[in-house]
Amino acid sequence: VKVRDEIALKYRYLDLRRPSLQNNILMRHEIARVTREYYYENGFIEIETPMLMKATPEGARDYLVPSRIHHGSVYALPQSPQIYKQLLMLSGFDRYIQLARCFRDEDLRADRQPEFTQIDLEMSFVDENDIMEMNEGYVARLFKEILNVDIPLPLPRLTFAEAMNRYGSDKPDTRFGMEIQNISDLVKDSGFSVFSGAVAAGGSVRAIVAKNATATLTRKEIDKLTEHAKGIGAKGLAYIRYVDEKPACSFAKFMAEGELEAIMDRIDCRRGDVALIVADKDKVTLPTLGALRLKLGKQLDIIPEGYNFLWITEFPFFEWDEENETWAAMHHPFTMPLDECLDYIDSDPGSVRAKAYDLVLNGVEISSGSIRITDFELQQKMFRRLGLTDEDIQKKFGFLVDAYRYGAPPHGGAALGLDRLAMIMCGADSLRDVVAFPKVQNASELMSGCPAPAEPKALADLALAFTEAENK
Repeated sequence: VKVRDEIALKYRYLDLRRPSLQNNILMRHEIARVTREYYYENGFIEIETPMLMKATPEGARDYLVPSRIHHGSVYALPQSPQIYKQLLMLSGFDRYIQLARCFRDEDLRADRQPEFTQIDLEMSFVDENDIMEMNEGYVARLFKEILNVDIPLPLPRLTFAEAMNRYGSDKPDTRFGMEIQNISDLVKDSGFSVFSGAVAAGGSVRAIVAKNATATLTRKEIDKLTEHAKGIGAKGLAYIRYVDEKPACSFAKFMAEGELEAIMDRIDCRRGDVALIVADKDKVTLPTLGALRLKLGKQLDIIPEGYNFLWITEFPFFEWDEENETWAAMHHPFTMPLDECLDYIDSDPGSVRAKAYDLVLNGVEISSGSIRITDFELQQKMFRRLGLTDEDIQKKFGFLVDAYRYGAPPHGGAALGLDRLAMIMCGADSLRDVVAFPKVQNASELMSGCPAPAEPKALADLALAFTEAENK
């Protein structure tokens, strides 16, 4: 009898006796062992960085630790050792590695825990290719030694723009096709105003084709997919469902003679196929079709077993923050822009691409990294473009900015998610299955009952008091 998750996690010490969980924890240990061996053999040294540090903007909320000695001040638990590992490069340690514990106060899901382990590394006197090749050697060794799986090298690469245009995602699962196709040029003068209007407004009309899917994708199922697309942000979903001699099409009556045939030829929609089409701005069409592609891949059971690695490169440096109406760093503000983008940081920030790279495995981002800015004036310029005043810069990053005045070698690094790697290599559905004592979705641990109310004396020592509303 399958024990309910809540009971299993409450008695985790008993749950861990199950052979499947024992094997997962042992594999996690093996991953850590191979990791250290590989990087040690390649000249890396393991250096521990502080767990109690200054809060700096990293994207997620910090876990804060009040100081007993400095009332009103707090430490932050590290979201990553980012700043410290860069300072180690300035200090003359050319190759750093750490299996670092990291903490992020964010909403949980199957592949996210509030505390996690990342394989954190940094190298001096390198470019993007050096770091990517180093990590390619690592994953090849890891999968061969633990799973006896050969990973062909070099790993394929796509730019961020290519990945979005082809897959609608910056972390695509490339084990199956169903790539997005652009039909904007075919419908820009169409009598169907939804299509022609989207193109005229600077958007696009794009499609995916599910091969031999008419039996599964009935009209009722397409209606469900339409609601799913609307939930993502699309206004609707057009379709071609080719069952009989004449395909059923939601927009056929608006098309001139030959237009529908031209679309079907372009996207290779044949008898038995179903095409789904979205017309809107690219920021809507691409992620919508990307999500539908992944949903259909699972629903139609066309995703094969195996391991497909992929590098995503040349990420945008900036992304527009709609809520605050300002530019924000997509990765972090220490990422080096591409050389050819330096001239339009101020004039066209949306076009600035970064020397950043993510490693994706089966649609899961398992690593993220970049080359760092080492020029003091450029770093100041990037901070200001992100809306930081000189006072903000000094308050949040003063110690790092001051360090760069003394000179820094060109350097870069990456961080690989050990937990996510273990989850994929174990074939697990959730990080809970590869973490000995995991948290649940509300960030509590059912076994020990944490978080728990603090003792009044402990709060008094910290000069803290919680209101009743905040404690609920």
